[in-house]
Amino acid sequence: MTISKIIGDRDATDIISCEVTTPVAEAVSLLAGKRIGALPVMRDGKIAGIISERDVVYRLAESGHDALDMTVGDIMTSPAVTVEPTTLIDDALALMTKRRFRHFPVVDNDKLVAFISIGDLVKHKIDEVEHEAAALRDYIQHA
Repeated sequence: MTISKIIGDRDATDIISCEVTTPVAEAVSLLAGKRIGALPVMRDGKIAGIISERDVVYRLAESGHDALDMTVGDIMTSPAVTVEPTTLIDDALALMTKRRFRHFPVVDNDKLVAFISIGDLVKHKIDEVEHEAAALRDYIQHA
């Protein structure tokens, strides 16, 4: 199963993102207000990086309150590790585990088409296991 299965009904215009020039304080407000853990960071319509809660915490520990006056481009994780819609879900999960990421921009021909979290992938895997278990129960009951 590929990432396209998860993002099939999503609209790229619904992606919440910010620009490299966005002040960190504004990005923090957006993260908190939307109750999300990360944002794709854009530059000239292309993915430039990701800003996550971890990026903010690390920079606050390093620079104190001054970190809030910086731009997202100053503290983001860059370059962003991305996946494509054709990436297998298990491969994306393995990469997240190996690299200790919780979010991936999904790009198709250098265009951001979705932003997925480990929660999206785990939910899909749980749904898949529940479906398989139901099919097995049904098979056993009718065998």
